[in-house]
Amino acid sequence: MSIHYNFGVRPPQATKAQLAAWLEQAMQAHQQGSLAQANQLYNTILKNDPKNVGALHMQGVLAYQAGHLQMAVDLIGQSIKLVPEDAAPHVNRGLALGALKRHDEALAHFERAISLRPGFAEAYVNRGITLKELSRPLDAIASYDQAIALHPRLAAAFNNKGNALRQLDRLEEALKCYEQAFALDSDDVDACQNMGMLHADAGRQDEALQCFDRVIALRPQHAEAHNGKGAILAQREQWTQAIAHFEAAIQGNEKLVQAHKNLGLAQRSLFQLSNAVTAFQKAAQLSPQDVEILSFLALSLLEAGMYAEALAAYDQAIRLAPERPDLYYNRANLHIRFNRHEDAVADYMAVYRLKPDAKYLLGYLASSRLKTGDWRHLTDDMAQCEQSIRAGELGVKPFIALSLFDAPELHKQAAQASVQQDFPESTALGTILARAGGGKIRVGYYSADFHGHPTSYLIAQLFEVHDRERFEWFAFSFGPPATDAMRARLVAGFDHFIDVRERSEIDIARLSRELGIDIAIDLMGFTTGCRFGIFAHRCAPIQAGYLGYPGTTGANYMDYVIADKVVVPAQAQIHFTEKLAYLPHSYQVNDSRRAISDRVFTREEARLPATGRVFCCFNNNQKILPQVFDSWMRILQAVPDSVLWLLADNPAVEGSLRREAQARGVAPARLVFAQRLPLDQHLARHRLADLFLDTLPYNAHTTASDALWAGLPVLTRLGESFAARVAASLLHAVGLPELVTHSAAEYEALAISLARDPARLKALRDKLQAEKAQSPLFNTRQFARDIEAAYVAMHGRYMQGLAPEVIDV
Repeated sequence: MSIHYNFGVRPPQATKAQLAAWLEQAMQAHQQGSLAQANQLYNTILKNDPKNVGALHMQGVLAYQAGHLQMAVDLIGQSIKLVPEDAAPHVNRGLALGALKRHDEALAHFERAISLRPGFAEAYVNRGITLKELSRPLDAIASYDQAIALHPRLAAAFNNKGNALRQLDRLEEALKCYEQAFALDSDDVDACQNMGMLHADAGRQDEALQCFDRVIALRPQHAEAHNGKGAILAQREQWTQAIAHFEAAIQGNEKLVQAHKNLGLAQRSLFQLSNAVTAFQKAAQLSPQDVEILSFLALSLLEAGMYAEALAAYDQAIRLAPERPDLYYNRANLHIRFNRHEDAVADYMAVYRLKPDAKYLLGYLASSRLKTGDWRHLTDDMAQCEQSIRAGELGVKPFIALSLFDAPELHKQAAQASVQQDFPESTALGTILARAGGGKIRVGYYSADFHGHPTSYLIAQLFEVHDRERFEWFAFSFGPPATDAMRARLVAGFDHFIDVRERSEIDIARLSRELGIDIAIDLMGFTTGCRFGIFAHRCAPIQAGYLGYPGTTGANYMDYVIADKVVVPAQAQIHFTEKLAYLPHSYQVNDSRRAISDRVFTREEARLPATGRVFCCFNNNQKILPQVFDSWMRILQAVPDSVLWLLADNPAVEGSLRREAQARGVAPARLVFAQRLPLDQHLARHRLADLFLDTLPYNAHTTASDALWAGLPVLTRLGESFAARVAASLLHAVGLPELVTHSAAEYEALAISLARDPARLKALRDKLQAEKAQSPLFNTRQFARDIEAAYVAMHGRYMQGLAPEVIDV
């Protein structure tokens, strides 16, 4: 509403009777809510009589109601100068000053009103409100009591006294005041709203809901009541109903910051991430200094895959709250996504200084240092990580534990601690019931990686050659939206491809049950982007882990791990909470249609020397630990003119590893770093290498099968854990068990011997080329029959009422 105030105009002539009639008309319009008409009449009066006290006073009240607070102060101030003994203008000017946060001046006006009219109960109420704002709640209560003594049925006095008592944490007394106020005036929405908030804060949800419902019935657009009701519904995880009330709150008051924030939280809980981002962005616009809102905005942007925007939000939040460890923690995780591992280390160190016991911090810090090739703290890092795991603490993520230790018992302990804290078993959906037998077995695969990802490159053909006569195949995709060629291939490879990225974990589990999934296959474990809570809600009668996570999940509700007897020999079953489902050859599926580019790379364009042996390892740099690197350097020293060809994950690691080489007496130039290429070209450049050198304790997995598929022999050292035995599994399946070694000395000796014996190395390559075409490692159709046999065995046991047990296909 636009309000125009006229001053300084020569007044036309008007009789006192006319002025009185206009003032009466103006006040009547004002009372009826016709503020524009009332203002026009006040202006007319003041044009004729600039010192008309009634018009000045009431136009000031109108300005206050319109939000023109300073104008209200000025207008009412003029009326007070003309008639200083009238109490009412003092009260109204005090209200305008209070709205301007000029509480001391407001208090003086209320005191003056009381001195002029000692029986003015409303003045005592407003004085109490101001005293409360001045953090004088006891004085405020005394003022309210005076108002009540003068006017025992004044609901506003009881309501505001309740507010002051609440400020003093005298909650039972506050509640009685609110109840008295509402008893006196059943239309007092403020008192009813305050009762609701007090009940909500005390955890009395039912009573709070009754109050909020009363307020909404009295005033359907009451924003705070809708927000309060939505908050309780959100606490009950009734997200859809909560969202409706938060939206109603915003419709009632679009500037209610808490409603926008609560809306974002509810939408995020339903994985409506784009909507949540919008809600938090609006809240941040309204309250740009609110770090909590910025934190939620950044987290939602991160979850929505908007990484650059999330990083900017964390930067802003940290500038406002440099003492908040959670902000550095989450920003560090973002730096990792951008391969800015040195920045990640800096942020994790900031967390360590502020909160050294932060969840999973020890593992993240150790892992980030490894990614930069910084081994200076590794001994201490590993000791702290091991101590934390053995103590049952949450210092190390299970997946990071796999890369730090060749110790299956530690892997199990880390997984069990994580599951108990992050993914405890839930009975919210009740006992799951088996479908009637006789039809097709319904198998669901669950992953965030159904796009151009190493897991999908391995498994895509399996989905295409699965048996459709006995099975029905479902994909549950909760990763980012993708439009690449791999996504299109995967969508076509399933009977049903379901995008569930904007569903909560319990909703995905519920959907799985509704679709009658018999066997749920988790392709992720605890890898990036996992939604392991789906399985905590028991999404299917049979739940099994496969491919993505080489270890136990430590979850009693996971029934099987699909493996082979090389990666998990019989004596290692004690390190798994799941039962083993053994496949007859390697557990790792491969795509026999993987294309290798026809491009012929030259050594020059790969920055390799024109002559000499080329050892390579295209594993992620964090898998390179000092003991393995020591072996590599001894191999290079024993094979003159040889080089080590590594993957360039980030600039920091190149410098670090070259310095480590020099410290071991090897020229830094003998380390050559390869940039990432499209998969078909990456496979083609393997032809330039002579031998792939594996890592320990975390072997080459996809990278090993890439090398073998490209015709490059892989030399590995067998460890104790699943992750440390994968390359051995692949080599047995492809007919090259002689490349599996059992000690550092044997590993180094065989690498040196092969490099010095070109004929023997060529014979190995020829053998690999001959075996590859007929080996079970690259026979995807046979693999499909094997894993389907495992599924049939799992399903058969379940239908017979038998508990999971070791399966040997």
